[in-house]
Amino acid sequence: MQVPVWFKPAAWGAIVGAVGIMIIGFSWMGWSLHSTTQRVVTERSDLAVTAALTPFCVSSYLKQPDAAQKLARLRDENSWTQRETIQKGGWATMPGNTEPSSGVADACVVALLNNKPVSLIK
Repeated sequence: MQVPVWFKPAAWGAIVGAVGIMIIGFSWMGWSLHSTTQRVVTERSDLAVTAALTPFCVSSYLKQPDAAQKLARLRDENSWTQRETIQKGGWATMPGNTEPSSGVADACVVALLNNKPVSLIK
């Protein structure tokens, strides 16, 4: 049995078309792999949780005695020590958790250092 003359060009056309559709789909149409989608969902949910818990950390830090002096000391520390201070103080440990969240601690430091809380302005 002999292969029809049109079969080889048709097969190559199907292969090139499938590859072209995949290139267009993944680059312009927003297709993604399951693993990529899972990674993006995890990253966005972590960011949302951090954003929601940062005000709790900031308000807890500012409720401590001598918050203004401790905030001034926090400003003088390097970034690694600042995060450790927040974690060791328990302000980045949310109710129900036993371990502090490094993401919340980092966001808390940024919020504390970049915003002057009204209660500390003299």
